[in-house]
Amino acid sequence: MSELADEYRLEYFEEEGFVRKECPECGAFFWTRDEDRVTCGEPPCEEYDFIDNPGFDEEYSLEEMREVFLSFFEEHGHERIDPYPVAANRWRDDVLLTQASIYDFQPLVTSGETPPPANPLTVSQPCIRMQDIDNVGKTGRHTMAFEMMAHHAFNASEEAGDAYAYEGEVYWKSRTVELCDELLESLGADITDVTYIEDPWVGGGNAGPAIEVIYRGLELATLVFMCMEQDPDGEYELKDGNTYSFMDTYIVDTGYGLERWTWMSQGTPTVYEAIYPEMTEFLRDNAGIEHTEEESELVGRAARLSGNLDIDDVDDVEAARGDIADRLGVSVDELRDLVEPLEDVYAIADHCRTLAYMLGDGIVPSNVGTGYLARMVLRRTKRLCDNVGVDAPLDELVDMQAERLGYENRDTIRDIVRTEVEKYRETLERGGRRVEQLAVEYAERGEPIPTDELIELYDSHGIQPDMVEEIAEDAGADVAVPDDFYSLVAQRHDTPEAVAEAADEADERFEDLPETEKLYYDDQQRTQFEAVVLDVFEREEGYDVVLDQTMFYPEGGGQPADAGTLSTDDTTVEVTDVQIEDGVVLHRTDEDPGKGDFVNGQVDTTRRRQLMRHHTATHIVIHAAREVLGDHVRQAGAQKGVDSSRIDLRHYDRIDREAIKAIERVANDVVMENTAVTQEWPDRHEAEAEHGFGLYQGGIPPGEQIRLVHVAEDVQACGGTHVARTGDIGAIKILSTERVQDGVERITFAAGEAAIESSQRKEDALYEAAEILDVSPEDLPATADRFFEEWKDRGKQIEDLKEQLAEARAGGGGDAEAVDVGDSTAVVDRIDADMDELRATANAISEEGSIAVLGSGASGAQFVVSVPDDVGVNAGEVVGELASRVGGGGGGPPDFAQGGGPNVDALDDALEDAPDVLRQVQDA
Repeated sequence: MSELADEYRLEYFEEEGFVRKECPECGAFFWTRDEDRVTCGEPPCEEYDFIDNPGFDEEYSLEEMREVFLSFFEEHGHERIDPYPVAANRWRDDVLLTQASIYDFQPLVTSGETPPPANPLTVSQPCIRMQDIDNVGKTGRHTMAFEMMAHHAFNASEEAGDAYAYEGEVYWKSRTVELCDELLESLGADITDVTYIEDPWVGGGNAGPAIEVIYRGLELATLVFMCMEQDPDGEYELKDGNTYSFMDTYIVDTGYGLERWTWMSQGTPTVYEAIYPEMTEFLRDNAGIEHTEEESELVGRAARLSGNLDIDDVDDVEAARGDIADRLGVSVDELRDLVEPLEDVYAIADHCRTLAYMLGDGIVPSNVGTGYLARMVLRRTKRLCDNVGVDAPLDELVDMQAERLGYENRDTIRDIVRTEVEKYRETLERGGRRVEQLAVEYAERGEPIPTDELIELYDSHGIQPDMVEEIAEDAGADVAVPDDFYSLVAQRHDTPEAVAEAADEADERFEDLPETEKLYYDDQQRTQFEAVVLDVFEREEGYDVVLDQTMFYPEGGGQPADAGTLSTDDTTVEVTDVQIEDGVVLHRTDEDPGKGDFVNGQVDTTRRRQLMRHHTATHIVIHAAREVLGDHVRQAGAQKGVDSSRIDLRHYDRIDREAIKAIERVANDVVMENTAVTQEWPDRHEAEAEHGFGLYQGGIPPGEQIRLVHVAEDVQACGGTHVARTGDIGAIKILSTERVQDGVERITFAAGEAAIESSQRKEDALYEAAEILDVSPEDLPATADRFFEEWKDRGKQIEDLKEQLAEARAGGGGDAEAVDVGDSTAVVDRIDADMDELRATANAISEEGSIAVLGSGASGAQFVVSVPDDVGVNAGEVVGELASRVGGGGGGPPDFAQGGGPNVDALDDALEDAPDVLRQVQDA
């Protein structure tokens, strides 16, 4: 019996005559109307039983099935809502990608802090599950990109009263299962063949009973009843080893796989033919994949058993493939040759849809976060195309899916893909050399290249494991590639790093204090106020002063804190920093103003005004960047300052000078329009519905109501201070751009007085340079170009003269000593010149057939040794020995080496011993 066995004894099961059984194959408990049923019905306990035998009365496309589902639940009292983006980090900061429809409502709705947009509701939510990447194409049913059709109900117990943002029970377990049955029956399913498998769900500190809905071997839905929370004193121990207790809130969290319902209606060999019919056909034709009638029949039979290749259920995919081959009566090689090209085609179609979702929703490939995951999928897709022989450009393949999904930014999507493919080629060229080194290293050890090295090669260089295998084979090294390789890679990046717990812990000293009234939102132009000192806390340096109200803005959202003074009748203290903890604003001061006293607060007006200009200018610059570069541009970080500010933007290419000038023009047009800058506090759901998740450029604020700042056409959730009208900014000047990491471009800019001052500084530098060269500022570029070309020409002339001098010395000029070393001649000489001249002379001597041993005292004691081909002297050993005599070291390959040391006085003695050193090295 499972820990939650009683939670599955539903009134609906009892009314409908269900019986509870234990599967003899896997041990799972399940419910069925069929008393004679033996197994749970899910692979590998049973095989797919709907291929060429659809389980519904009619055949549906993805679009048709989605509408059937949503309409059904609308007719049963649910409100349809629009889906959220696949980038879940737009509205939450604990995950990257949307993996289930419940992600739309975490954490604020599921915790009861804010109400859902409707209750009950239905949605068809696009999702991406990177952990399924290695199953895609193999099992016949897994897709990395999918739509989770769902219906949700948010309930709270009567005992909770009005403690949560929703009250009472909408419906619970029995009604949820009943609705599932009714939907299946409406589509013509034989509900006596449906099994409901018990499978308790745990995740994110919550848990509850859950039911997997299995029909003809295929899991069509999962019904989760989220009603428990992790509790060290809880009485229920679940499969993760933790104990749980029941909550006041309980939530119906269902997931119906749109793709699988569509597949069930068509009965195609795999889900991919059902959901990507045009694309799979195109890819097969492009790759030249053709099957005889007999081969097609074998592929169909293999498809029924492909559910047994799930890496989550088997330890060795190839061994499982061997079992399938045995059951089909063919060799495993024959089966692999037949199905692996198809598996690649299916994966390409799925991955292109995944990329369309990601890039269409504005994710920009990079080395971190969602950008890394997009890059990983893109590179794997490109490799799959190369493997199977698909020669269509990858941007065209992704565009096929983007068009089908209705994205309007398809030109940008194609640009991103083309840029990434080119970057990938460059990365492979660099990474190939590292693979060769590793292969040699592990071949010498007699060990296979381990998984950790494979993951690092992929992470750092984008080298796919099969490419490592090819290179390693030439070096005689083995490679052990795990079946879940790409899942392991994704695990490195599928959640952002948690913020340090210490930074989140609230100081207990402030628990009993009321939240500070924030006057800076009422009138952002005002800088003087009166307040009462509620408490003063001594710090190691200075004090934390808590007031009942304040005009001082605390550091946050990239905006630095205000500064100023607090004055009483007896004293004035300096406010040097302002922070906020749990709504309590802390004024860092140099002295104690006195608890209980009235104070007059004065914010540094000049500083505040400049910070306001820069904060509003930040909104304008990102708006202008989106206008010029495209709607995919999103903020990756920002820091406002007094003298300048910066904003980091997610963009797939460098921002050139022309784009910078265009952004600057658009930004200053907004300034000159002198538009009012306004704020409002709407309901979160209303704001998201009207403006989308682009609101959260600067972070995700908590609460049921959020503060929106409107700057011309730009609307953002923002807690900062702003000017009253855009004209108050004065001007915006972009100072510089730089790439801070792959996929992130930084724009540094100045506004207002700072913009004027920065322009004047650049003009000063320009005039100073023009004065030095005795030309007008307008002539400076041409003059600098001319001087640079002349400088390069003189450098070349100097190099030519050095080479001529080297050749002259090699020809017998100077005091060089020629000595016999076995069958060779060596030229030993001291030339007090720089290393370039020394190397040139040594090369010239060795090209004449002699060994060159040259020393210089121009910068320490230095040696260069050059050895002609076919002479048995190791230049590296000679330099090492000579350099040791001057207190240093050196080395290099056998034909050319250099080194030296600090003891110039010993240089001549070392050169005098050079012939003996040469003979010793040759004898050795």
